[in-house]
Amino acid sequence: MNNDLSKKLLTWYAANGRNLPWRVKGGPHPNPYAVFVSEIMLQQTTVKSVLPYFTRFMKRFPTIESLSAASLEDVYACWQGLGYYARARSLHATAQKIVREYGGKFPQQKNQILKLKGFGPYTAASFAALAFNLPETVVDGNVIRIICRMYHLTQPIEEILPLVRQKAEILTDKKNPADYASAIMDLGALICTPKKPQCLLCPFNKSCLSIGREDIEKIPSRLKVSKKEINGIVYIIRNKNGDILIRKRKEKGLLSGLYEFPWSETPLFADARDGGLVVTHIFTHIKMRLQIYELRTETVGDGFFIKPADITNYPMSTLMKKVWQKTLL
Repeated sequence: MNNDLSKKLLTWYAANGRNLPWRVKGGPHPNPYAVFVSEIMLQQTTVKSVLPYFTRFMKRFPTIESLSAASLEDVYACWQGLGYYARARSLHATAQKIVREYGGKFPQQKNQILKLKGFGPYTAASFAALAFNLPETVVDGNVIRIICRMYHLTQPIEEILPLVRQKAEILTDKKNPADYASAIMDLGALICTPKKPQCLLCPFNKSCLSIGREDIEKIPSRLKVSKKEINGIVYIIRNKNGDILIRKRKEKGLLSGLYEFPWSETPLFADARDGGLVVTHIFTHIKMRLQIYELRTETVGDGFFIKPADITNYPMSTLMKKVWQKTLL
C-alpha cells in the first residue's frame, strides 16, 4: 500500500514538480554546496522569497571555499532582507569548518552532518536526501500537513508529532529519497495547501481520510502561541554635519552582528524629540513597536557617525530599514 502511494507521488512529481536551482529530478543534486546554501536559506522562509537571494548568493560565493574565505560582513551584506541572520552566521561558520576539517567536502554520515552549525534533524535529513540520495525522512510543515490530512489526525501537532514522523517514515521511498523528499514537499506547497487544497489533483486522493471533510483546512491543528509584544524608542541621532549615528549589535542573540540605530525599551536620551512616527515589525514570536525620536548631538559613547548616503553599506535588519525609510517620508 505505502509502496503504491510512493510510486504515485513520484509519478506526479516527475510531471508536476517545481524546477528549483538547488535540486534536480532523477537523483541527488551534483553540487552539495548548492543544497547546503538553499537548506539554510529555506529555514522559516518560503521558496519564493529565497529564490532571488539564492541566485545572488551563489553568484557572489560560487564555491564553499569562496564563502569560507569571505568576511562575515560580506555574507551579511549579501543576506540583507532575508531575515533570521543567525542563519547567515551558521552558513559562514559551517563553510569554514567544512574547508578546514573536511577539505571542502561535506560529510555524508548523518551523525557528522548533525554536528554542523545550522543543521537540526529536519535540515540534516533534507540535506542528506537531496545532496547524497541517502534514505532519510524529511518532515517539514508541508509533510506534517499531508500526513495529518491523509490519516485525519486532528489532535494538536505538538501532541502527536512522533506518530506523524513514524507515518512519514513508513511512506518514504527508500530507493529514490532525493526525488521523494522533493516530491512530498512540492505536494504540500502546490496541492495540499493550507487553504483550498486541490484534492482532485492529488495523487493521494483515493487514500486520504480527510478528503471531502469540512475540517480539512483546520488540519493540522496547532496550539496557539501568543506573540510577545515589545514597545520601545529608536533614535535617529544627527551631528552638526547631518551624519547619522549607528551601532553594531553584539555577536549574540537576535540580529546580532548587524548595524542598527540606537534603541531601547526605556528612554535613553532625555532631550530627544518625539518625531511622531511609529514603526512596527513582527518577528516569529515577537511583535515590536518602536517610536522614532530625533536627537542632535556631537558625542555619543555607543556607536559612530556615518554619512546618510553610506547607510546601505552597513547590513541592517528589515526593522531598521523600515525605521530609516519612515524618517525619509
